[in-house]
Amino acid sequence: MTEQQNTPIDQQDEVTLQLHKEEMEINKKWVDTADVTIYKKKYTEEKQILVPVTREDLIIEKKVANPENPTDTRLETIRIPLSEEQIEVTLTPTILNDVEIEKNHYEELIQVHETLKEEKVHIETVGNVKLDDEDSLS
Repeated sequence: MTEQQNTPIDQQDEVTLQLHKEEMEINKKWVDTADVTIYKKKYTEEKQILVPVTREDLIIEKKVANPENPTDTRLETIRIPLSEEQIEVTLTPTILNDVEIEKNHYEELIQVHETLKEEKVHIETVGNVKLDDEDSLS
């Protein structure tokens, strides 16, 4: 829609028109587009492993003879534990991997399209009027 301001010249001796033109000004501002929280989370896992252990016993065997029947002997066994392996579990943290986190700035070009308005002087004449330099008014 065109805005016109018609001012007849015959009512006034002098008319001053202010011509306006829109100019484009581009500004940039930072806007948060995401909220990021970075953390480590621990998970637990139950492991069940069979571990063979060794022990050392002292075995004492004694043959006891029956005084009434010398061919009848009885065997007595005594076990004395001397030493044994015991299980000792040590948990050692190892590095699984390194995760590097950094912010990266990159630039891209975005095309801005805008329609700008500009006012120009138009002269309407009645009759056979010749303007000397009509282009200088625009």
